[in-house]
Amino acid sequence: MSILRWGWNDYFEAVWKKEERENAVPARVVAQSRGIWQVAGDFGECPADAAGKLRLAAEEGADWPAVGDWVAVELRDGGSAALIQEVLRRQSQFIRKMAGKKIAEQVMAANVDTALLVSALDGDFNPRRVERYLTQCWESGAKPVIVLNKADACERPHEKADEMQKVALGVPVCVVSAKTGLGFDAVEKFLVQGQTLVLLGSSGVGKSTIVNRLMDRTIQEVQEVRESDSRGRHTTISRQIFILPGGALLMDTPGLRELQLWDAEEGLAQTFSDIESLAAQCRFSDCNHTTEPGCAVQAAIKAGALEDWRLANWRKLQREQEFLRRKIDPEARHDERQRVKVLMRGVRQMYRDRKKG
Repeated sequence: MSILRWGWNDYFEAVWKKEERENAVPARVVAQSRGIWQVAGDFGECPADAAGKLRLAAEEGADWPAVGDWVAVELRDGGSAALIQEVLRRQSQFIRKMAGKKIAEQVMAANVDTALLVSALDGDFNPRRVERYLTQCWESGAKPVIVLNKADACERPHEKADEMQKVALGVPVCVVSAKTGLGFDAVEKFLVQGQTLVLLGSSGVGKSTIVNRLMDRTIQEVQEVRESDSRGRHTTISRQIFILPGGALLMDTPGLRELQLWDAEEGLAQTFSDIESLAAQCRFSDCNHTTEPGCAVQAAIKAGALEDWRLANWRKLQREQEFLRRKIDPEARHDERQRVKVLMRGVRQMYRDRKKG
């Protein structure tokens, strides 16, 4: 199968031609599971391993091969195996902070054109979670589309779609039922031949059922969610790219228990552009949007033009970004320590002055 079928384009052609690569051919990572990759190219498909120099340089961070990556591979055993020598510069990348306490980034999907952010219309409906996904999506370079699944399990799906539109700010919102096929004509217009889409969402939102619907056959196993809280179990345990009947490429990913943002300052500004615009109208440039006079943000909340929970979530995500920046930026960490020292010095002086008084 030609690499053009896997999404090779002029961008990657230009990247490839910039350097000489002896005994290497381009290939795309089409599947990944527990440190094992499947790559595809003009030679067909085969399993692949990472070369020693790549392992030393990557250490499973952002330079580690991810599904969707275009890589330079050296074919082995007559093309039945491959060794990944290099990851080509990405056109886009969806990143999160690695789960757990480790401060490191993890690439979940690479070289994606459109991200289908899937949310369920059952008991797991959560606009604030979608704001988090939108923030990282805008940062990734991919175009977001919100897919509200399980319309068959919701009495007033379009009311919830209107609620989601308040956080989407112009992003397309599709109301569908992967179970019945309702609304999929709205999704299919984003399935462009040769372009890559990724399904992202928490466990139980129905991503596997969506894959089966778009493939017109059962590809992924499906499990029911718990009735008590509408939470799902991991059905998909690997990341994989499927070629849809029309030629678009669909990447399925395991459901996420959490999505901690990684270096998403621009994405945050894009997702909350309404608040950013209001903040620019405040009387004071350092307004905290609490009780300050002339605060345009608080005025919008009182007028019903802005939800107070949206402001709260904006602040929460900002705090996460600031905390992460201090962890990964030594200069920022030093500045924060100095700020705290000055603050505590002032507090101690205040108590000394009180004792003198």
